[in-house]
Amino acid sequence: MNMAIAKLALLGGSPIINRPLAGFKSMGEDEVAAASEVIRCGVLSAYIGASGPGFMGGVKVRQFEADVAEYFGVRHAIAVNSWTSGLIAAVGAIGIEPGDEIITTPWTMAATATAILHWNGIPLFADIDPETFNICPKSVEKLISKRTKAIFAVDIFGQTADMSALRRLADEHGIKLLSDTAQSPGAQAGKVYTGTLADIGGFSFNYHKHIHCGEGGVVVTNDDSLAQRLCLIRNHGEAVISSNDASQLSNMLGYNFRMGEIEAAIASVQLTKLAERVASRQRVAAELNSALSELEGLKVPTVSEEATHAYYVYGLVLDIKSLGVSRDLLVQALRAEGVPAIMSGYQNVHLLPVFRNKIAYGTKGFPWTSPYCSTHIQYAPGLCPIAEELHNETFLGLGICMNELPSEDVALIVDAFRKVWSQLATLKSWVR
Repeated sequence: MNMAIAKLALLGGSPIINRPLAGFKSMGEDEVAAASEVIRCGVLSAYIGASGPGFMGGVKVRQFEADVAEYFGVRHAIAVNSWTSGLIAAVGAIGIEPGDEIITTPWTMAATATAILHWNGIPLFADIDPETFNICPKSVEKLISKRTKAIFAVDIFGQTADMSALRRLADEHGIKLLSDTAQSPGAQAGKVYTGTLADIGGFSFNYHKHIHCGEGGVVVTNDDSLAQRLCLIRNHGEAVISSNDASQLSNMLGYNFRMGEIEAAIASVQLTKLAERVASRQRVAAELNSALSELEGLKVPTVSEEATHAYYVYGLVLDIKSLGVSRDLLVQALRAEGVPAIMSGYQNVHLLPVFRNKIAYGTKGFPWTSPYCSTHIQYAPGLCPIAEELHNETFLGLGICMNELPSEDVALIVDAFRKVWSQLATLKSWVR
C-alpha cells in the first residue's frame, strides 16, 4: 500500500488494522489444575487472626512466598490480596506517624499516594525525568526536610527509577526508600531485579499485568523487622502483638490484606512464566523501536544504561511543534487505523480531585491538617511542570501488555503509524 495516497480511516478510508488483535491470554491448563487442586482440598484460606501457626496463612500462600523470595533473591516475600494493600502495608511498616512526609511521583496509580493518607501522612510530589518518566532525584532532593520519612519511587511503565541516586539521598538523610514496582516485575538494574533495590518493594498481580492471579500482590524486603511489621499489618496485627513488642511497633494497625489459597496457587504457576512474558514484551518493543524511531517528531522509549525494561507500557513522546498537529488529533487518526490500547497522556495524581487545589496542612478543617508542621503545600497546576506537560500535550503510550502482538501484528501497528505520519499535511488542513 502506498501510504502517501491511502486515505486516512479518520477521513473515510480503510483502516490498516481491520480485525481485532488477539488479547493477552495468560491462563492455561496448568493454572486450571493448580486452582482445582485447592478447590478439591476444600481449604480456600487458612489464616487465623491470632498468634499461632495459622497467622502466616495456608500451604499455598507460604509456598508462593517462598517461590517469590527465591526468584527475586530476597529474604522475605509477603503475599497480599492486592498491590494496593501492599502499598498501604509498606507505608505502615516504616512506622510513619501523623504529619510525616513521604515524597513520591505524580506519575503513578493513585494508590501509591493514597497509601500515605491511610496512615495520616503527607504526600509530597516530585517532578519526573522527561526521558524515563520516573521520579527525578534532583526534584526529590529539593523536597527533603526534617519531616521527611521516606522516598516512594515508582518504576513506571516497566523500568526502574534511578535507585542508586535515590538510595544515596535516603542514606544521607536517614530516611527509608520504598519502591512501587507494580509494573516492572522481571526488569533489572544491572543483575538485580527491580523491587529488591529499596527497603520495601513489591509487585502487582491484577488481570492486566505481566502475570496475574485475578487480584493480588506481593511485598518484598531484606529487612527482618520490616517483614515482621508487614505480616502484622496484613493480618490484624493489633490483636497479635504482645506488650513486649509494643515499644517497637508503634502505630500498629492491622487489616485483612490476606491472599487466598486459590490466588496463591495460580500466582505460583504464573511466576514460572514471568521471564518469557518479559522477553515477549521486549521483543515487541525492539520491533517498534526499529521502525518508529524513523518517524519525525516521535521519540521512542529511553532505557537507562545497564537496566532492562519490562514494557508494561511502551511510552512515546511527541514533538508537537515540529509535527504541527495536536496529540489528540494524532490519537484519533491512529485509533481510526485500528491501533489498540493507545494512552493519550497518563496521570498527574497531584491534580486528582482528592488533592487538587487543597493545602496539605496548616489550613483549618482540611483532613490532613497537622499540628506538627507549619509548611504549606498546595496541590495545584504548576507543581510538577514536566509531568504536567507530558500528560497534557506530548505523551503517547501503547499498552502492549493488553495484546499478544506477534510480529505480524506489530508490523500492522507500524504501518498504521507510517500511514498517519505520511499524511500529517492532510490532518493539518483537515483541522483548519
